[in-house]
Amino acid sequence: MIELRTPAQIEEMRPAGRFVASVISALAERADVGMNLLELDAIAHEMIREAGAESCYIDYHPSFGASPFGKVLCTSVNDAVLHGLPHDYVLKDGDLLSVDFAASVDGWVSDSAVSVVVGTPREEDLRLIEVTGRALDAGIEWARPGARMGDISHAIGEVARAAGLGVNLQFGGHGVGRTMHGDPHVANDGRPGRGFKLKEGLVIAIEPWFMHTTDAIYTDPDGWTLRSADGSRGAHMEHTVAITADGPLVLTARG
Repeated sequence: MIELRTPAQIEEMRPAGRFVASVISALAERADVGMNLLELDAIAHEMIREAGAESCYIDYHPSFGASPFGKVLCTSVNDAVLHGLPHDYVLKDGDLLSVDFAASVDGWVSDSAVSVVVGTPREEDLRLIEVTGRALDAGIEWARPGARMGDISHAIGEVARAAGLGVNLQFGGHGVGRTMHGDPHVANDGRPGRGFKLKEGLVIAIEPWFMHTTDAIYTDPDGWTLRSADGSRGAHMEHTVAITADGPLVLTARG
């Protein structure tokens, strides 16, 4: 069921957006050569505790997950592209790290992700991150009353195709509210002018993710981490966005 939020409820969602943005920013800044993924998860865990927030991940157990997630953060490195389960891995020079984080504050959820290169970057990784960011911006631009869900999806996919990238449609964006995942699904490619008509009060997570040379993925033996089928690296960007009369409001905007 697709739920619409009142302007007052969207105001109530702002603290969750600010908190998630602050955690994503802190983790992106702290991520460096020599940092263990478990340390990053511990930092996020402590920030949740200090803020009196609640993790959306730690007890999360959807049908595609092998077991409850058990961590508060997704950390996907190099060919791990989504749902990376933090484990005992020390970041190395040149690693491409994607961090995905969702939390609830006062009963409202926000969800966001960012990709960064640790240490010395590869030009192709920087380009992939840049393209993914532009795709996110393009999708957000269509998050307006009267547009269609297909307009958001098409805008994202068009950026990817122009850059020579494939698009995987198994996972995408989603509704956000009292829970992390709800209707509607926000695909990362689609046909303009098709799908659900966007209305004021809809809150969605828009999250393009692309891989260098494939659109196929497989599940790691940990039961959670999704990896590219050919070992190529991936990038992932995400914001929680409210559709308002004045246009898109990015609740997880980072300063």
